[in-house]
Amino acid sequence: MSKRAVAARVLRRVVAWCAAVVVLAALAGFCYESVARQGDPPVPGRLVAVGGHRLHVHCTGAGAPTVVLEAGLAESSASWEMIQRGLPGRVCAYDRAGYAWSEDGPAPRTADRAAAELRALLAAAGEAGPYVLVGHSYGGTIVRLFAHHWPALTAGLVLIDVTDENATEALQVSRPLLAAQFTVNQVLARVGVLRLFGDTLVPAEATAAARASAPVVYGAGSMGAARAEAWAAADSAAQVRATVRPGAWGELPVVVVIPSGQPATAVDQAGRLAALSSRGRVVVAGTTDHYVQHAQPDLVIDAIGSVR
Repeated sequence: MSKRAVAARVLRRVVAWCAAVVVLAALAGFCYESVARQGDPPVPGRLVAVGGHRLHVHCTGAGAPTVVLEAGLAESSASWEMIQRGLPGRVCAYDRAGYAWSEDGPAPRTADRAAAELRALLAAAGEAGPYVLVGHSYGGTIVRLFAHHWPALTAGLVLIDVTDENATEALQVSRPLLAAQFTVNQVLARVGVLRLFGDTLVPAEATAAARASAPVVYGAGSMGAARAEAWAAADSAAQVRATVRPGAWGELPVVVVIPSGQPATAVDQAGRLAALSSRGRVVVAGTTDHYVQHAQPDLVIDAIGSVR
């Protein structure tokens, strides 16, 4: 046998052994994650049936109007920890289908579907409207559609650095990249890597509540839900784009919050959004952080109070 043939044979054996080790490690991680999951923190709020699945909603306080908090892409109800704790009155944070403690919902996971599920959730949970709707990033797309479909149930809007529905090219380009990222994260979570390495894989902007429940909040289910929403992002943008017309929000109190240092296009977009209401205004935060609610919670709390 030639040296080249021997080398090829050895290489095949090395590759086969490496593949076997990877498979065994993945199986071990899968089993570890399945067992460890039994000790995860309990559901903070309650699970409410919405059609064929259940959504998690966590409400605190009392009074009207109720404030409803809508998280951004790949985030959950836990991302609103500081805002919910600091706001007086009735405040509800929830997890969209597939995220954190919520069960998977039907596809496609567009913003319009999410808005309809939010409406059904609030009704089934006995949370009476009208509501002050607070949306961050992609969550802004959902609350805008809610306000369009159910204006009588909308008492005010607070939009925090929300997604620009006109950035169609960016949405198309980012879709496969985000889908790949969330798929990798989903696999890592499913084989126990997220649970083992904890803070090193949790996003830097995560709240204390999110870190405490990281295997759930950033687990395989949440990453799968984020991938489905990212894949439908262009359709979601088209849905909200179809609702835009002069005076669309009438006299609805609206606050559009943007971080400082934004490009002119973002500032213009914020102004256009605010102008959809005769009572709309733009607030520029004193931080460049996309997560204004984490960097400046008092500013967001004040903005919510001003439309309540």
